Amino acid sequence: MLNALTIDLEDYYHVTAFDHIVDRRNWDKMETRIEGNCEKILSILNEHKMHATFFVLGWIAERYPILIRTIFNEGHEISSHGFNHRMVYHQSKDAFREDIMKTQSILEDITGIKIKGYRAPTFSINNKSLWALNILCEQGYKYDSSIFPIKHNRYGIPSAKRFPHTIELNSKSNITEFPPSTISLCGSNIPIAGGGYLRLFPVKLIEWGMRKINYTEKQPAIIYLHPWELDPEQPRIPASWPSRFRHYINLHSTEKKLRHLLNTFRFTTLRKLGSQLFTEL
Repeated sequence: MLNALTIDLEDYYHVTAFDHIVDRRNWDKMETRIEGNCEKILSILNEHKMHATFFVLGWIAERYPILIRTIFNEGHEISSHGFNHRMVYHQSKDAFREDIMKTQSILEDITGIKIKGYRAPTFSINNKSLWALNILCEQGYKYDSSIFPIKHNRYGIPSAKRFPHTIELNSKSNITEFPPSTISLCGSNIPIAGGGYLRLFPVKLIEWGMRKINYTEKQPAIIYLHPWELDPEQPRIPASWPSRFRHYINLHSTEKKLRHLLNTFRFTTLRKLGSQLFTEL
């Protein structure tokens, strides 16, 4: 069965946990690691002959258009991650619309094709910001991958559907949702989708969860990670202990775990996966 691999294309200092430490006005002064880390991911994917969806931060694309064009030319899907990593529920509707339009324009100028997919920074489409789905649809986006069906202090809708589905927005429009993967245990959804969960959990647990999703529930798994998660040598940010734990735990293990999953399962882009599940994509 085909699964989807997704890459949230942002640098180590862009993460929400560091918002109060690294001012956005100082991003250009930070040591950049994005090019080297992306080259590492592209090399691994090329080695395994698989493609991924890259949710690209507009701020990155504006500064590294050649990098984005290289990713696109190697057969990967380019989708939107917003412009400067502001959580959706911290924006007004007008600000959100401006954010996604700006990013869409930058990415379409680079790739020459229509950008159809979106993932909110820190999965920040929740019950307080479901209005964002209507704006995405109005701006021509066909799918979203922002609603994490778990309980978390920053994101998540625990009651949301666990597998790809269509959300009817009104009588004339809808949008396809690709939730990051979870397994259902004892009435709760346990995240196995990647990111910090990939770094924290043993890879055999992730593998077991994906096999359960693929072969018992007969659904695709949707996995995500960030380029900085393959970079144990990245500069350290003097954040709080919980933030440092979440960000730096087991960075040295990510590449090995990613290679294990690529050797064990078949992955493709969300757009290709969606074309098999939903004819409108």
